[in-house]
Parts: sequence; structure tokens; C-alpha cells
Amino acid sequence: MSDMNIFNELSEFISLRLKSCWATAPAGDWIEHKAHADYDMWFVQSGTVKLRIAGIEHTARPGDVVFFYPRMPYIASCGEEGCRFIYVHFDYGIGEQQRILDDFRLSGIIDANLIREDAGLYVQAFAKSERSSGKPKNLLYLKACLMAVIAKIIELHGQGRYVGAFASETSQRKSGRDLDVLQPIFRYIDDHIHEPVRMSELAPLGGISEKYFISYFKKAVGITPGQYIFQIKMNRARDYLYEKKYTVQQIAGFLGYPDPFTFSKAFKKYYHMPPSKFD
Repeated sequence: MSDMNIFNELSEFISLRLKSCWATAPAGDWIEHKAHADYDMWFVQSGTVKLRIAGIEHTARPGDVVFFYPRMPYIASCGEEGCRFIYVHFDYGIGEQQRILDDFRLSGIIDANLIREDAGLYVQAFAKSERSSGKPKNLLYLKACLMAVIAKIIELHGQGRYVGAFASETSQRKSGRDLDVLQPIFRYIDDHIHEPVRMSELAPLGGISEKYFISYFKKAVGITPGQYIFQIKMNRARDYLYEKKYTVQQIAGFLGYPDPFTFSKAFKKYYHMPPSKFD
């Protein structure tokens, strides 16, 4: 499994909480020193936004999207002509891990040419729902559009087309919650999904004590190893059924279930229908 594929495998567990969304138009003398407690994204509409992070200068122009990690100190200013941008504060996580994005180099300025379509959809949605005060009304649709923007950034990073340039000591994740340590475990589960997988087999692959393995995994991924394995099995079951080439008995064998009945019971628990009715 590639590093970024965790978002596809665990899409059912992803949550996005929109905290606030607003449009602002600072004048040319604007200077802001801040570090937000949550994820922060700016959609630059006009003017030039200058940022200084960890001693490095960055410039965002119209159409660009600026993505800050939590607790990332910055100094922001704009040119004499002023600027306008839409900003949004949000949480994004998998299961109980609400800082899952911190494990990837996503924080930075995403060039307009890379994200124009998805960012444009969000900006249009904001404009349509905006009140005269600048506060949006249709938060559900805005949330969906923001999810698309984040998905695009993740996709660009996975393709090697974008790497975030913002970095600071306070933005770095603790090593005890580092997904890199779990990559051999993800690969092992994927390669051995056809057979029972025991925790005693997984812990050594990450160099983790078996005693602390489950808590380590849950802190890093947001769900337990057992939940993760079950999710992978259900993902593969869905894919096999879509291919329409295999019987329920064959799929049960592919996924390490002892018989079709046990597999069907697990499948129905997850999808609320038997595999024979899945289409």
C-alpha cells in the first residue's frame, strides 16, 4: 500500500469538521502574526499574500490555495493594493486521529494551475451561499467542496506533483504517532489478507512492543488494527464482487474466511446486505 492510499482504504472513517469560513479583504498595511489551533486554508482571490514561516518567505497569488497545519506560526502581509481571500478553519481525521494530515508534507502553497478546478468549485459555492456579512449559509455543500479540495491535494502529493514547502518545529508529528513505522505492517496485512493475521505477527514488523502495539496503531491511524484489517477485507470483498468473476465461496477463501456463511455474515454486518444482493 502506498503512503497516501490509506485515505482510500479508510475513506469510511474520514471525518471533516468545518469550524468557520469567511471572506476577508485586508488593506495594504495588513500584517498578521498567528498560529491556528486547527487546519487553516486560504483561497486567494486578489492581490498578493506574502508569508514568512520558519524564516522562509513564500508568496501566494490569485487562484493559489494556502494550507496551514495546526500550531504553525506565520507572519502574513500583502502588497500596497491589498488582497482578498476566503479562509476556512477545519478538522480532518481518520477515526480518532484528527491530525492525520500532519504525517504528510501537504502544508504549503498549492499553485492555481494544479488545483484550479476544485478550488474554483469551492469559491463558487462560497459566493453563492455568502450573506451580505460574508458568512456562508450552505455549510453542507461547502463542506463537500472542501473535501474535494483536500482530496485533490492528497492526490497531487501521491502523484509526486506537489510537496508542501511549509515547515516548522511545532508542525512536526511525534515519532510515537508516525505512519512511516506502520508501512511494513500495512503491506503485510495486504499481502496476507487471505489468512488469519495475529497481533503478535504485526508488532515486530514495526519494531513495536506487542504490549503497546494496539495503542500505538490506534494513535497513528485512528482505529484499531482489528478494525483496519476488517475494513481492508470489506474493501477487497467489494472489489471482487464488482468484477463479477468470482463466487461467494471463492471470495470467502480469498479473504481468509473459513466458509461462505461466515464471510456473508461479516459482509452483511458491514454493508447491510448479503453479498448475493450486492451490485
